[in-house]
Amino acid sequence: MCIKSMCIKKQAGISLIELILYIVIVSVGLAGILSVMNVTTRHSADPMVRKQALAVAESLLEEITLKEYANPTGGYSGADRAQFDDVDDYNGYTAPAIVDIAGNAIGALSDYSVDSVSVSVSALTGVAEAKLITVTVSGPGGETIALSGYRTHYAP
Repeated sequence: MCIKSMCIKKQAGISLIELILYIVIVSVGLAGILSVMNVTTRHSADPMVRKQALAVAESLLEEITLKEYANPTGGYSGADRAQFDDVDDYNGYTAPAIVDIAGNAIGALSDYSVDSVSVSVSALTGVAEAKLITVTVSGPGGETIALSGYRTHYAP
């Protein structure tokens, strides 16, 4: 509205109450986001422990599945892992610490252990002979991974 060359403009802006409400709402939202980030950061090492235990279990499962299906003629049947020559030799295998095939301890994996390895004959549709291999590995903080795979009997 203009009166004789003087224009009075209506003020535009926010009131004090609107400003306070805005600050409260943003503060609550920010507190929520920061608490989620805090929990995420605190537990960020857990996936590493799980992935490491999974890698150990996969490694051992692969080692087992690469062995012969049955004990070869004159084959080994003792408890020395370095001489295991067939899948059944691993049945009941445990290790309080992770070691390589020669029995050397792997220092970086000292908190992990092989809890059990079980090998059992299993019915697998369409396959005459199959063995189910289950490897259970535990890591720090009680993280346990159980990984299963099949070894079938096939002729080369």
